[in-house]
Amino acid sequence: MTGLLAEVGKKFAERWLTLLVLPGALYLCAVAAARHLDGFAFAPLVSKVGALSAPRDNASALLQLIVFAVLAAAAGLAASAVGSLVERLWLAEDWQSWPRPLRRLALLRVGARRRRWDADHNAETAMREQYLRGRIPGGTPSEITDLDLELALRKVMATAQERPARPTWMGDRVQAVVARYREECGLDLPSVWPHLWLALPDQVRAEIKEARESVTRAAVLAGWGVLYAAVAVLWWPASLLVAGLFVTARQRGRRATEAYALLVEAAARLHAPELARGLGLDHSGPLDAQTGQAMTLLVQGQAHLIPLTVGWPGTQQPE
Repeated sequence: MTGLLAEVGKKFAERWLTLLVLPGALYLCAVAAARHLDGFAFAPLVSKVGALSAPRDNASALLQLIVFAVLAAAAGLAASAVGSLVERLWLAEDWQSWPRPLRRLALLRVGARRRRWDADHNAETAMREQYLRGRIPGGTPSEITDLDLELALRKVMATAQERPARPTWMGDRVQAVVARYREECGLDLPSVWPHLWLALPDQVRAEIKEARESVTRAAVLAGWGVLYAAVAVLWWPASLLVAGLFVTARQRGRRATEAYALLVEAAARLHAPELARGLGLDHSGPLDAQTGQAMTLLVQGQAHLIPLTVGWPGTQQPE
């Protein structure tokens, strides 16, 4: 037991040092350096560093080191807190409950995304129909190529895979999985997911957790971008670093969200039928509408409504 606690403490210390102290120390050094820089003239900074004197005794050095470590950890915690807000904005899961000004902006954003998606989707559908008519024997050949169809589809996907329901691409990427299951088999994935999570193999859960943590790490990187804006105020060339942090965080966040959504959808397709049988439903093969609706009602505590669905198994009578 003592060895286990020591190992856990060691891993915690390593993560604390890696995720908070070291990035925070770099940030504090950047802030201190920016105060003495003027454009690309580094002479004032060199003079300031040369004028620094070492502590007179070990106690002073230790105290300065402790204060520096605490400030670095505080900067890391601040970046994590800002990253949590960025992640909430990216995924926009509960945007209907945001404060009124943000909620209005989000609603306008959703409306604009829907109009763009509808226009692009209708254009892609019409182009595909014209392409297929041109391939009918005896029909008028179409000038539309496979590349045209692919570009049109990419234009639709650049907005969202399904009709937008959230103000951001990342939020709609996760929502697309929920929308597809609700449309295909009447399954409310957010309600079923806690039960499905408990039934997933350890390896699958580890993969999904890693993908989800990648989204969080990308958001924390954006949080550091917000903090480094203070450095850019003191030293304008740092604005290039801030822009690079935001662009990198956005790209990483989109890739991580894509991977997370794919893993969640794959896990549900592979293991939701097993969960249906574990819940006592007589089911085999892929989920159908009756089973999906029955699972949803069961996990939502509305089992009394399940007999109204065709997929509810009959009660076995004692012999």
